[in-house]
Amino acid sequence: VQLQAFGGGLVQPGGSLRLSCAASGFTLDYKAIGWFRQAPGKTREGVSYIANSDTSAYYADSVKGRFTISRDNARNTVYLQMNSLKPEDTARYYCARRSKGWEMIYPWTPSNTYDFWGQGTLVTVSS
Repeated sequence: VQLQAFGGGLVQPGGSLRLSCAASGFTLDYKAIGWFRQAPGKTREGVSYIANSDTSAYYADSVKGRFTISRDNARNTVYLQMNSLKPEDTARYYCARRSKGWEMIYPWTPSNTYDFWGQGTLVTVSS
């Protein structure tokens, strides 16, 4: 079982990136996935979450209106489209699989309710 996050990079303020979270060893169809980020010297925070059953999407207030989470079950991948990026979005971004039984339990942010984590991809927003 593996989750691989990729798509990070260096982007100017106001720019866009699309992160991908590719799963192997299991199918994403019935899994809830969260995106988290951790900036240097800061605690990890939840960024976005997509539920398993009805694909409901949730966002941290800091990214609402700028980020969009989606899934492509045919590609076994969850995406995080990030627009209007700000320097404060700079962080390593991780995707994680919500543990079985927790998928529809909110809040979705506690890290200990996730059982598999990707290795992270670095996003740097700077001019």
